[in-house]
Amino acid sequence: MRVCFFVTCLADQFFAEAAADAVRLLRALGAEVRFPRAQTCCGQPAYNAGHWDEARKMAAHTQEVFEGCDYVVLPSGSCTTMLRAYSPRLFEGDRPRYEAALDLAGRSYELVEFLVKVLNAESVGRGLAGRRVAYHHGCHVSRELGVKEEPLRLLEAAGAEVVPWEADQECCGFGGVFAVKNAPVSLAMADRKLDTVPEVDVLTSADGACLLHLAGRAKQRGLGVPVRHVASLLWEAHRGG
Repeated sequence: MRVCFFVTCLADQFFAEAAADAVRLLRALGAEVRFPRAQTCCGQPAYNAGHWDEARKMAAHTQEVFEGCDYVVLPSGSCTTMLRAYSPRLFEGDRPRYEAALDLAGRSYELVEFLVKVLNAESVGRGLAGRRVAYHHGCHVSRELGVKEEPLRLLEAAGAEVVPWEADQECCGFGGVFAVKNAPVSLAMADRKLDTVPEVDVLTSADGACLLHLAGRAKQRGLGVPVRHVASLLWEAHRGG
């Protein structure tokens, strides 16, 4: 099974160790992982900002970079959503590119989704025994991709206690350009999440953008909320804690 790893911009710049942990985990579970060096941005920031011509160029480049891969795996629900749901819309008037976008969409998976649905992983290890975890359901990964129970099952199978959290499915307030254009609302949404998070050892999610937003706001407020990407927690589970 030949898997191409799409690191994404935020993972590359802010969660590099989590991206490396994702690759380590995939390889440990039997996947042959490649890293196409020509990869760039998926185009989502430009798409969300309404700059569709620029997004179209990046999306076309991404099609070419990942051509020939059996699967494309991303440590990001939002970027996976760009490939699966939004990118085809950019090429509705260009039949060859539209078909290429649909082809790439059908081969693209968020990391945890891939572990469960393609590799059929029911457990990656027991290295999180005794850990109390709060899981944030990012909007793209849960609403667009429908990945909700899979991360919880793997965390619990690793021995973690996923602690109930009344705001676990609420938006964190990031939303890319939304956080810039609507900063007061964005911060209020982050505060709602942070004010309700239970006492846990770590807060995690499958989306680095959400974690970046929540971690930044927690630091600004002087809150000691440990934040880690789910890829790193699952790798820790695999290697035994």
